[in-house]
Amino acid sequence: MAQAAFLPSDPTEPPESPRLSPRARREAALDETKRSFLRMVSHELRTPLNSILGFSEIIASELYGPLGAPQYKEYAGIIRTSGNRLLKLVNQILEIARLEGRAMDMDLRSEALDHALDDVLDGLREEIAARRTRIVIEDQGGLPSVTADARGLRTVLTNLIQNAVAFGPEDATVRICAVPHGGDVEIHVSDNGPGVDPADLSRLLRPFEQGDSALTRRSEGAGLGLPIVDLLCLAMAGRLKLQSTPGEGLTATVRLPVG
Repeated sequence: MAQAAFLPSDPTEPPESPRLSPRARREAALDETKRSFLRMVSHELRTPLNSILGFSEIIASELYGPLGAPQYKEYAGIIRTSGNRLLKLVNQILEIARLEGRAMDMDLRSEALDHALDDVLDGLREEIAARRTRIVIEDQGGLPSVTADARGLRTVLTNLIQNAVAFGPEDATVRICAVPHGGDVEIHVSDNGPGVDPADLSRLLRPFEQGDSALTRRSEGAGLGLPIVDLLCLAMAGRLKLQSTPGEGLTATVRLPVG
């Protein structure tokens, strides 16, 4: 079993790069302050959100009796849906802060892609059904294994499939395949959506950005899914590559060591 630990260095140790300019040191300190702030805010938001979600669930299910006017049950459902959306955003911000600060432990071991995809697709069943998306997995049941962190791998696959489902048209097809490439495995997730201008692909890997402008984008979210995938791939000794042509969809390729 391999262990990859990304932890902040001991503050008592000498800095790794004594030749850093004063400006570079200030920027590094500001980055760490930003990450600490994001971690603090995310933790503080999750506690009241859990209460909101719990009580809205109780109210929507009328656990202690009927509510009276039917609008109350509808409003409780809206509160629950909005709370879940906000909790997802908070968790994504916390994940970004942890990954950028290298404050996550990666337990790298052999992971079967077939099992990981089963878990991911089971969790995304409702989203996939709502968009009437068809998921096609080439060589399902015979996919290779990769060396990865179990949670990290499932997060990567979830974000890539969610992205393909959300940005593709309804009744679309998302294709998934995994092929050996030297000592690695390349996992391809392709959609047949509108695609992205190749000049914009690098922007998709920056937090809080999406392929469409804020005024025209069709999908909700803060644009954190792909940056999280990129950082997780790096933490698992892999990498992410995006390819797209306008009008011909987008293909995300994750390359991880073979398991």
